[in-house]
Amino acid sequence: MLDRKIRGSGAPDDLGGVRVAALGEVGEWLKRRLPELLGEHDVPGAVVAIGIGDEVVEAAAGLLSRTTGVGVTTDSIFQIGSVTKVLTATLVMQFVDEGKVELDAPAGRYVPEFGREGTVRQLLCHVAGFEGDIFTDTGKGDDCLAKFVALLDEVPQVFGPGEMFSYNNAGFCVLGRLVESVRGRPFDECLREHLFGPLGMTHAANDPYEAVLHRVAVGHIAGEPTPVWALARSNAPAGSMLAMRARDLLAFGRMHLAGGVAADGARVLSRAGVEAMREVQVRQPDLWQGEAWGLGWELFESSADRAVFGHDGNTIGQSAFLRVVPELDLVLVVLTNGGSPKLIFREIFGRFHDLPEAPVPDPQARPTRPERYAGVYESSTGRTTVSVDGEGRVWLDRVPLGVTAELDEVPYRSELVAWRGDSLIPLEPEGGAHAPVAFLGDDGEGRALYLHTGRADRRSVRPHGQARD
Repeated sequence: MLDRKIRGSGAPDDLGGVRVAALGEVGEWLKRRLPELLGEHDVPGAVVAIGIGDEVVEAAAGLLSRTTGVGVTTDSIFQIGSVTKVLTATLVMQFVDEGKVELDAPAGRYVPEFGREGTVRQLLCHVAGFEGDIFTDTGKGDDCLAKFVALLDEVPQVFGPGEMFSYNNAGFCVLGRLVESVRGRPFDECLREHLFGPLGMTHAANDPYEAVLHRVAVGHIAGEPTPVWALARSNAPAGSMLAMRARDLLAFGRMHLAGGVAADGARVLSRAGVEAMREVQVRQPDLWQGEAWGLGWELFESSADRAVFGHDGNTIGQSAFLRVVPELDLVLVVLTNGGSPKLIFREIFGRFHDLPEAPVPDPQARPTRPERYAGVYESSTGRTTVSVDGEGRVWLDRVPLGVTAELDEVPYRSELVAWRGDSLIPLEPEGGAHAPVAFLGDDGEGRALYLHTGRADRRSVRPHGQARD
């Protein structure tokens, strides 16, 4: 890798440890290395697009499906999962530009079916506080979002609006319904007219009926193609259906990097709107994820002189990674369909940007307050039991519930060891990584009130003695 200026990027030679490689050389490296990475991490197929300024390189390798044996090309489309949320947020911010929506107004002002507390801003940055993993299928009709949002009045309030961050899929379904209500048109039509068209995203599919017209990837779980391609249409604004090629997602990221302007000069979002989406709204717990969240964007680094923002997506065996680095004029997209893709993303992104070392658990690092963590923490998609054995070791057992169980997600068990403060780390990797968990709050008896994994699951059952040996 070359630590030197990339022609046309405007990036200086030495950026305080930030590594810059000549884009063309990275493209040649990627074409050689990507097939090897797929084999090393059991990923069936992947496509990558990297843009610096007007220069773009792409690479594709592997299979769209291990059943059909059809190969991946750079025009293949993959589901982008929750990266969809940034597109949904952009549609909402267009209303702010137009004076049709106020960020600090109650969301119910614009969404008549939404009867809960919470502002538009709170939904955009995941602090609304109600149970967010709701995946009820309300049909395939154009009224599915309205029906879905009406059901949310019955879901639990986990914490008060604005109290903390907790990733909320259902909140973005409310925002999708807001888009429909203000525009007077179905959400997918709004995406196509106000983003796909202006950005030249010609290989973007809102649903399976559009996806089948393209060379489309199938997700894989435990090495096998999934029996279901997409979740319900009612969750589309949160990421249940949208698929596209890497180059099209890169065009979306480039628009945000260019201050809201498309490649042809068309204004898609105001510069003020673009900048507002990248302002810190809420800090994350210590989970080795991003530092904070903006309006739709996850802020991985948020200092004035070193910013990295983006979003990841995971849905039914497919994973997507989008990163934007203004300092390097860089947009990176990695789309995959199974295995352990995060390690592939890290190696590719590491060619441009110094990444912190992944946390490694110390098997001898016993938690000092195991009794604080023991208990049962629940959501609609999982039940996590944290127990303490006779030797004082802390164990985590997670059982999938609801839609995650129906999609064959497997139970997970690991010992937890000390990491940083009330954040513990599992000895057993999941998806190729040791992802820390945080125990937050106090239930009034010295025990944690929440288990936080990016989502806050509330303590629901007191521990009954010492479990497991």
